[in-house]
Amino acid sequence: MSGKPHVQIYSLSTCSHCKAAKKFLADCTVQYKFVDVDLLKGEERAAILEDVKKFNPRCSFPTVIIGDKVIVGYKENEIKEALGL
Repeated sequence: MSGKPHVQIYSLSTCSHCKAAKKFLADCTVQYKFVDVDLLKGEERAAILEDVKKFNPRCSFPTVIIGDKVIVGYKENEIKEALGL
């Protein structure tokens, strides 16, 4: 498979570690999608939390998915490794 892996972040809008993870990806010019779970309401929020639990049963943030690798928390070295940087 060529190209860059898909990157998804499940985060909280108020979380400093989540902000750091997004900034790190932006600084590395990595395109990513993110969901600030705390800004969602009702069924949408419940559905996203179910998704997060599939990757991270503790449901802590940030949960960073890079390709098929799941990184829980802001772990710069693991993120770099998963991105092949």
